[in-house]
Amino acid sequence: MTARGWFLFSLMGVVWGVPYLMIKVAVDGQDGLSPSVVVFTRCALGAALLLPFALRRPGLTGTVRTHWKPMLAFAVIEIIVPWFTLTDAERRLSSSTAGLLIAGVPIVGVALARFFGDTERLGARRIAGLALGLTGVAVLTVPHLTGGDARSLAEVLLTVVGYATAPLIAARHLKDVPSLHLTAPCLALAALVYAPAAAAARPTAIPSTTVLLSLAGLGVICTAVAFVAFMELIKEAGPTRATVITYVNPAVAVAAGALFLDEHLTATIVAAFTLILAGSVLATAAGPKRGPRPVTWSARQTSRADGRVESLTGLPEERPGSTGQGDG
Repeated sequence: MTARGWFLFSLMGVVWGVPYLMIKVAVDGQDGLSPSVVVFTRCALGAALLLPFALRRPGLTGTVRTHWKPMLAFAVIEIIVPWFTLTDAERRLSSSTAGLLIAGVPIVGVALARFFGDTERLGARRIAGLALGLTGVAVLTVPHLTGGDARSLAEVLLTVVGYATAPLIAARHLKDVPSLHLTAPCLALAALVYAPAAAAARPTAIPSTTVLLSLAGLGVICTAVAFVAFMELIKEAGPTRATVITYVNPAVAVAAGALFLDEHLTATIVAAFTLILAGSVLATAAGPKRGPRPVTWSARQTSRADGRVESLTGLPEERPGSTGQGDG
């Protein structure tokens, strides 16, 4: 990737490594909010921040009119469904477990890309990187898989499929759409969808300061800033490489816990973090370039009436088996 691609990749690795903690804070405890309220607030804040900038750029209406079908699909698959299922799952799953399970997105993304006919060759290096990163995630996951039930695990699986599919839609059908023109309308639509449910489930008292700060962080940093950066990362690195950030996210979550929550930073965590970073570097590397296709003899040469053949350069050549002297 380019230097710009690595900057966006690093930014997304950090910014989308913390939402799981913020979601858990928002829905957990006695003053926890309903998933619909969390998703609505997150989307409404993001849309409120991005829409003014999107409206200042010309062509927003025309973009929505021209690309409304893939934009609708992207909004449903990336935001409306996955954000609710993930938030609802975290009422029963620990935040670290949710983040670790989401790390399966790159593998699902590769499988879906093959299914939808993606012609980009992965190559041995990128396949090894995906496997190495998955190994690192597994090292982190085994000691942290706590709580949850079949429903919550199914919800996270649905989230994984959505997160893996949406970048493919964006790369195939929305690559020419400016990031703000895509992100702002999709967030506004999601906020409208969840507004009735959020109004019905609104809290009877003002939530605690911790919950309010978590909602603000989700809306401003993990939604508005993160989505624009993610769209640019897809355009810069492609959908498969872009989803590799979900390998880095759990490592960031564990590191943040060690730094800010005094959690123990064990040798296992350090080893897993090393595997994840090494796998990310390999998995985001450029795929092998296709060599030039050989030109066949029949496509390269044309016959002449005197029995000779003529190449596309105009110079006569002998036909195989001919004496070169003509037939008479």
